[in-house]
Amino acid sequence: MTTAHFPESALRPSSAEALNRDCYCLTLNRERLREQLESDPSLTGLMDNISQTRPNLFSSSVVFVSEKVQRQITATIASIERVLALPGYRAQALSRANAIASFDFGPQGVCMGYDFHLSAKGPQLIEINTNAGGLLLNAALARAQQACCDGFDWVVTSNARHDALRQSFFDMFATEWRLQRGAAPWRNLLIVDSAPHEQYLAPEFELFRQMFAQHGISAQIADPAELCWQHGQLLHQNQPVDMVYNRLTDFYLQQPAHLPLRLAYAAGAVVLTPHPRAHALLADKRNLIAFSQDSLLAAWGASAADRKLLACSVPSTRLVTHERADELWAQRRQLFFKPVAGYGAKAAYRGDKLTRRVWGEILAGDFVAQALVPPSERLTQVDGVLTDLKFDIRAFTYAGQVQLLAARMYTGQTTNFRTAGGGFAPVIVVPAQALDAGSV
Repeated sequence: MTTAHFPESALRPSSAEALNRDCYCLTLNRERLREQLESDPSLTGLMDNISQTRPNLFSSSVVFVSEKVQRQITATIASIERVLALPGYRAQALSRANAIASFDFGPQGVCMGYDFHLSAKGPQLIEINTNAGGLLLNAALARAQQACCDGFDWVVTSNARHDALRQSFFDMFATEWRLQRGAAPWRNLLIVDSAPHEQYLAPEFELFRQMFAQHGISAQIADPAELCWQHGQLLHQNQPVDMVYNRLTDFYLQQPAHLPLRLAYAAGAVVLTPHPRAHALLADKRNLIAFSQDSLLAAWGASAADRKLLACSVPSTRLVTHERADELWAQRRQLFFKPVAGYGAKAAYRGDKLTRRVWGEILAGDFVAQALVPPSERLTQVDGVLTDLKFDIRAFTYAGQVQLLAARMYTGQTTNFRTAGGGFAPVIVVPAQALDAGSV
């Protein structure tokens, strides 16, 4: 931990932005983080593994946002959930999706992630992810912070709040089970991803496994190639699987290795969450076009209040077509290009960085063009040197309710975990009274 730095102009900061600019304290207590990550004997060594193989997973600082920003993020997500319920919206979203998205067994989809950049207009929704990673990692990280100086005790939230939050994570999976299976007994769960132990967020799989075990649910981590569809059951190691926590990025389960899971899901033989329907309704980047077009929203019956909020919170987004090629190329410096089924910033490009070769690939693929909203910056210390890092804000949600806000700090064109001093960072909502004169 370092001593807080407040220049004369920031002794009474008037905004969260001022704190991001002028307070470059390091608040992470790494021993406390070890305690959080290794709370069960089965997790012993997890912190050392992360430090050695994923040195940029966790930032040592926090990101500040105002209560107003928090309220707008929460309200934007609630508005999108109301739009999601409109028959016209659902019909257009499902009409272009793979047929497997038509199945609706009840579950809503765990671990949704709404990603925002902050602007002068407030938080701007950049994208939505169905299997957003980092929920348990960020919960542990938030619990490992310490006040950086006198007057900053509000940076550290209570143990009771963290315990309730962790319980809510298990409860959302239990709710998914009940939505499809009712009162039937829930015995086991499989955490599924391709080559799971090689994934960058593999440590989180271990945290989920331990969380389920703590609640009496047998949980294992598996590659989809280990699954078998036989006699109307999804099997893993010859045992029937009750539920799958799906971390695959093959959102419609189209790859040959995913066929057993696809067949089991289509037959309603396994509770799968998140599922193809959730991706089609929310995470397909073409949905951003609808969220940012007032005329479409009005035609489907969205309220004036929701349309007004989404107009302020969702950057204008258009489909990339050959007919629009000249127009979009001319405007490229004000645009960001994303594949409609993209994830993890893969194949996403800032327009001002485009080459003609990449532009040709974009035209040949399925992309959207979104109005560019540059990320905010956070001044922090990296190896003792003051450094500006970019950040975005991720709201983890279930059924439209925000569970946790977290930030990802980085340098470069898109979010990454390759930046020294970057990685996940807790989001601290600054209480209005903390900005009063004399409180800092």
